[in-house]
Amino acid sequence: MDQFILDVAALIAMSTPLLLATLGILIGERAGVINLSVDGSMLLAGMVGFGVSLTTQNVVYGFVAAALVGAAVAALVGYLGITLRLSQTAVGFVLALLCTDLSSFLGNPFVQQSGPAVPAWAIPVLADIPIIGTLFFRHDVVIYAGLVLVPLIAWFIERSRPGLIVRGVGERPEALYARGIDVVRVRYAAVIVGGALIGLAGAAYTLDLKQGWTYRHIAGTGWIALAIVIFGAWKSYRIAFGCYLYAALQTVASRMQVNDWEIPTQVLQVAPFVVMIVVLAVVNSLSTPTIQAWLLTVPTPVRRALAYVTSPAPASLGKPFDPAG
Repeated sequence: MDQFILDVAALIAMSTPLLLATLGILIGERAGVINLSVDGSMLLAGMVGFGVSLTTQNVVYGFVAAALVGAAVAALVGYLGITLRLSQTAVGFVLALLCTDLSSFLGNPFVQQSGPAVPAWAIPVLADIPIIGTLFFRHDVVIYAGLVLVPLIAWFIERSRPGLIVRGVGERPEALYARGIDVVRVRYAAVIVGGALIGLAGAAYTLDLKQGWTYRHIAGTGWIALAIVIFGAWKSYRIAFGCYLYAALQTVASRMQVNDWEIPTQVLQVAPFVVMIVVLAVVNSLSTPTIQAWLLTVPTPVRRALAYVTSPAPASLGKPFDPAG
């Protein structure tokens, strides 16, 4: 039992950087902006964060620098995709590749260097609570921040007036513009704040979970984060569940590999993406006339459950907005 509790606590810690990245993506996409630069942005921010921390011997400066890098890349995505109205998908892919190569080129002096790391901080009194203390209160500040941000961002998006505006510009920007809301400014703010969280996620890897820097240190993690946001149907708690599920399957796969189990570890590694594809297929099928007619015949609780599980993407996601009409 004790080992199981320790494993769950480790799983929570492992999920935190991915959780920060997915929450950053969520904020931008709920405002209607696709930021596909996440993978390269995390790499560049993680490298800069580690480099600044190593140079200054201060992890706080490293996280600040990483957040600024993530915000700067997101601002560039915003300028090209929102202001110039270029394809957000194409812009994201190009910036992902550019940032990845920049992280490798600029990060060469920091490869395999020993630098500072986020210190553990058990919260007094709370850490001594049986089971709960081990699970939630014996981590570090970064992990605590991840645990707090999930309900905070869920409340912001779903319950607050600014969150309602963010959701509105992602669904019907024309309606909000008619009410005097500056759609472009809101989208810029959302994508930049989201970019800062993505940058923090990169630093959370290099300064906490996977301390240090190597060539393409966390390559591929950003694409995983993007997939989890789709899997989570753009809802904070479901996205958090996706992050924990992914970390759990990765942990189980590692254990199976060590113990020489016959089940291929790749099965568990790709399981979240299989589920995501199934969810996407169901979402798309719900819009067909045949399924719409069938839904009218099923009981209301079943219809509501299907609507919850298959929440669609924001209606204006990736679509440029022209105030002139």
